[in-house]
Amino acid sequence: MSGKRIGILTGGGDVPGLNAVIKNVVYRATSDNHEVTGIRLGWKGLTDLNFDDPESVKRYVLPLSRENTRRIDRTGGTFLHTSRTNPSKMKKLPSFLNSADFPAGQTTKNGETVTTYDMTKRVLSNLEKLQLDSLVAIGGDDTLSYAAVLDKQNFNVIGIPKTMDNDVRNTEYCIGFSTAISRAMDAIQRQRTTVGSHERIGIFRVFGRDAGYTALYTAYVTSIRCGIPEYEFDLERMIDLIMTDKKNNPSNYALLILSEGAKWKGYKVKEYGEADAFGHKKKFSVAEAFSDQIIQRKGAETVVSDLTYDLRSGAPDFLDTMVATTFGTMAYDAIASGRHGFMAAINEGKFAMVKIPDPKLGPRKVDVANMFNTERYRPSYTNKETLPVFLTHA
Repeated sequence: MSGKRIGILTGGGDVPGLNAVIKNVVYRATSDNHEVTGIRLGWKGLTDLNFDDPESVKRYVLPLSRENTRRIDRTGGTFLHTSRTNPSKMKKLPSFLNSADFPAGQTTKNGETVTTYDMTKRVLSNLEKLQLDSLVAIGGDDTLSYAAVLDKQNFNVIGIPKTMDNDVRNTEYCIGFSTAISRAMDAIQRQRTTVGSHERIGIFRVFGRDAGYTALYTAYVTSIRCGIPEYEFDLERMIDLIMTDKKNNPSNYALLILSEGAKWKGYKVKEYGEADAFGHKKKFSVAEAFSDQIIQRKGAETVVSDLTYDLRSGAPDFLDTMVATTFGTMAYDAIASGRHGFMAAINEGKFAMVKIPDPKLGPRKVDVANMFNTERYRPSYTNKETLPVFLTHA
């Protein structure tokens, strides 16, 4: 392998650690005399790129070198920028394209039907024009689901999992998760002072549409109760437990953390706004809804804090930097050895290369039976000996 051209992109929500992956791929590849091309704004860069327009090329294509990536790993976010774009189901085509040239389909969710277009042909054409031999796609379930599409089209693609939800299948760890938990833990510990000073109930909301890992692990390290999407809790019992916590606390306060997709029996998760490219709408705050229930039933004072976006901002912590750097090396090594359709991962606590997950399986879920105490609404703390740190089941 010599003189190859490798593309790299980041898709979906940004998390700390993305830049460390980009830098490491660039450093490894250029050391072996290969070229690396950054695709800006994720999959959008490959759907909207117009080679007849120099400004379009400038916007979506960025040659990467040691010089322009030397310091990027010191900051969070993504140097290449990102978007939530699904080339398989584009709701709107770029103005310079004709819809008649692309297969149209119908997508229905929550009773809403929209016309979408499959732009895979366009993506493959742009990859060919860029003369890329391989592509490194860094993202969560949504971004990697389209990487799986390209793999089926026999294009050489390697995936790297990132999401502070930590819910990508085939791996126990995703870039961004450790920093998110560290930030959540810090925010909750700091807010204890004001919640305790006013003798209130502090309710925190974190990301976790379909999986409760972020709430569960934050609850684990802050010793508070939590609600996760995988288990519908009993509202009366949760309120009684929280009020008991408050009563038994010398400072007369209590704390609770809820995933955005958490729910109690009888509660319907409420959504708003237009669905994104992968069919996801934003959710109304379940923390506010739970706060209303406590106020109505117990007359207690509450403080509601939305920790969501703050958890993905800023530079990565040690673990995310280390894993991101290693994943970048693994991705390059896979390309150098002629492998494709694989994803960097951690399995049973060990680094591994695994197949890119099947999109039909959806996100990885918390194993309630082994990880969540359904009587106390707390993480399970016992029987951890011999288990890897992030193992999902015994």
